[in-house]
Amino acid sequence: MKNIINTSITITFGTKIRELRKSRGLSQESLADLAELDRSYIGGVERGDRNISLINIQKLSIALNVNIAEFFKELND
Repeated sequence: MKNIINTSITITFGTKIRELRKSRGLSQESLADLAELDRSYIGGVERGDRNISLINIQKLSIALNVNIAEFFKELND
C-alpha cells in the first residue's frame, strides 16, 4: 500500500510539472537549463520516476515562475 501511495504522488507531481512546462512552451531541455538541472532528471520527474527534493522543487518553481503550492493542488483533491 505504501509504495502505491508514493508512486501516485510522484506521478501526479510529475504530471503537473509537465503541464506547466508545456503551457509555457518549454522543452524539457529548456526547463532544465532554466532550473539548472539535467534534462534527463526533468524527464524522470515528469514520469514520476524521481522523488524530487525540496531544493529542486524550488528551482522548478523559479524556472516556471509559479508558486510552489501550485505543484501540489491536485494532491489535495
